Order: sequence, then C-alpha cells, then structure tokens
Amino acid sequence: MKLYSRGQMVLFSIFSVIGILAVIMILVGFGVFDAPLQKAILSLFPEKERSSVETVSSAKEQPVLPLAPVNTLSPYTDDERENISVYERLNSAVVNITTETVALNWFLEAVPQDGGSGSGSIIEMRKDGVYVLTNYHVIEKANKVFINLADGSQFNGVVVGVDPENDIAVLKFTPPSGAAANADLHTIPFGESGNLKVGQKVLAIGNPFALERTLTVGIVSGLGRPIKTANQHVIRDMIQTDASINPGNSGGPLLDTHGRMIGINTMIYSPSGGSVGIGFAIPVNTAKRVVAELIAYGKVRRGWLDISVVQLFPNLVNYAKLSISSGLLVSRVRPNGFAEQAGIREGRDPVRYGSSVIYLGGDVVTNVDGMDVSTIADLYAALEDNKPGEKVRVQIMRGDKSMSLTVTLADREEVIRQ
Repeated sequence: MKLYSRGQMVLFSIFSVIGILAVIMILVGFGVFDAPLQKAILSLFPEKERSSVETVSSAKEQPVLPLAPVNTLSPYTDDERENISVYERLNSAVVNITTETVALNWFLEAVPQDGGSGSGSIIEMRKDGVYVLTNYHVIEKANKVFINLADGSQFNGVVVGVDPENDIAVLKFTPPSGAAANADLHTIPFGESGNLKVGQKVLAIGNPFALERTLTVGIVSGLGRPIKTANQHVIRDMIQTDASINPGNSGGPLLDTHGRMIGINTMIYSPSGGSVGIGFAIPVNTAKRVVAELIAYGKVRRGWLDISVVQLFPNLVNYAKLSISSGLLVSRVRPNGFAEQAGIREGRDPVRYGSSVIYLGGDVVTNVDGMDVSTIADLYAALEDNKPGEKVRVQIMRGDKSMSLTVTLADREEVIRQ
C-alpha cells in the first residue's frame, strides 16, 4: 500500500474540490438545475465567476421564436399568382395562325410560299366548328390559313368573314368528331372596354416571333386613340398599352385581371420594329358588335348617306365662292333616295376638274351623327357603327345658312355599287 504524506493529502483534497466546483459551474451554465437551486449554487461563487456563468445561462434561456411550417410559405406574390392564374386558364385558348400565299416565279407560274403569322382567340365552339377571332391583316393575302393549337395539332382554317375597316376577321376550323372535347379546348370570354381606366393592369397572350403562347404584362397607357391602319382606315377608340407587343402578337387577346378579353392586340408604334412600350388594341366592344355580323353574314352591313360628295379644297372654295372652307360638298343625290327625301340638295352647275365632273351649288355637309366631317375618312368614321335604316342628324350649310336634317341611312354597299 502506498502512503501519502499529510501535504500530499491536502493538495489532493484541494484539487478534488476544484474539480467538483468546475463540474457544478458547467452544469449551472447549461441550466441543468432548477431556478432556486441554481441561485443557491451561484451564491457560493465569487461575483466575477458568477457573472460569466450567468451570461452563459441567460444566453441559453433566450426564447426561440416559432418557425412557420415550410409548406405554408408561398413562393409567389399575390400579383404573381394573379398572372399565373390567368395564363394557366387561358393560354390554351390562344392559337397560332400561319398562312400560305401565292407568288409568281420567273416563268409566271404560281408558287406557294410561307406567308405571315399571328395570333387568335377561340371565342365560340358550335356544332359546325370552332370560331377564332383575329386581325384582318394577319390573313389578308392568304391563299391558305392554318390554325395551330396548344397541343401541337394543326387545322385548316376557313375565313368566315372580314371587316377591313376595323381590322377584324373571324375564322373557323372543324376538328375531327369528338376531338374538340378531347383537346380540352377553352374559349376566352368577352369583357367590357367601355369602363377601362388608364393605369389598369392588363395582360397580353400571343405568339411573338413564333414563340408560342407568350405572356406579357402592362397597364392601360391611354384610351380613345384614333389610329390609321396600313389600309388607310381610321380605327377609333383604340386602347394604348405598354404590355410588350411584337410581330406575331397581332390578333391575340388583351385581357383584364379576371381573364376577360378587353381588346385585340393589333399594332405597335416602333422606330426599330420591336416593342418600345407603345402598343394598340382594338376595343372589345367594337369586336362584339362586328363579330356577330361576320358570323351571320360574312360581312358588316353599314349605313350610308345616298349622296356623292367632294371634299373641299382651296381652289374649289374660291371658284365656287363658298362661305366655308371645310366640309363635304354634295355633288349628286340619288333620285328618290333617303337623302333627297330628307331635303338634302345636290349641285346643278357642272364643272370639270381633271378627269372628274363636280356639280356646284349643292349643300355642304359639316357634321354627321354628332361628328364633324371635313374629309371622306371622317364620313366613314362617323357612320362606322351605324346600320342601314337608322336615322342620323346631318348638319349642312346652304349658302350662308346652317341647317340640321334627319336622314335615314341606306346600305353602303348598294350606294357604292351604284
């Protein structure tokens, strides 16, 4: 047996006590003991050592905020969810329209070639086929029209009717029996364009540069824009938007946040040919009025004044000694027509101007249906939404006297044909 001296025993006892105290301090620091016992133990230590132990203990006792379950955190904002919802519900109702045209080769032989491309919206499904709304200029010179669906299937399109003045066309395709249901086709509902506000959010879906079913987002930048088309027709009340519209978007829908069509994307203003944030859409209220007639008649029946008019120009004003310099001179009136019955007078004195003959002395039309008219284009715009048989107010100048007459409108096609 090994014997220890008294001094060794004392040192051994001291180190044992120190070791035990160190273990106790560590346990206190990690909060092993309850609060009263921990407080009593801390009182046995000098203040310096006690503060370090209390710091460790207090850090351990800091409350931990509960974390939200991972599956309740959405990766999308409310605005993003809105965009996603509209796209997922309606993108399959947007079709890609491609065309084939015919050109002459060096031997004057007709040769088919690829035409343009654009977009369209499925607006109605009937027993006789599926109807698609697009722009007239998309299919204007087409020999053949092809309608490409979201599932990759392609169908031959038939032109049901066109309205060049509003750049609108309605097409139709006939899927095989039962294919419409199997393809899960959807339609885009018509909304309302009469109550739009500048700043309202809008979404456009189309096929820019043949990139199918592309979504762009923007706002209504302006309302009531009169825009002249490539065919020199003026479309009134166009919607201006900064939603990106590029070649290939033409004919596609402009939508509100509920997924309702408020316009037909038609053209852009661009010095470079690409989108610079100035695009224009035909208001859906115009489309709703036109589409019904295109499906029923293949054309739009419009009312017209059964008169022949000449746009005033300075030489004519000076030669005829007219009291006004702006308006439409009535050269001829159709015998026994509505205009003659309403009291409009034609000219009596023929003069030759170039290859034309103008009859002077007739009334000068200055306003039709509430719109001032100084050009032939103004007259077309004033009567664009009027039907044969309707009555309109016509303001005229007869010499120095202003008069207002009520005139029943004839059918424009009949008047022009005569």
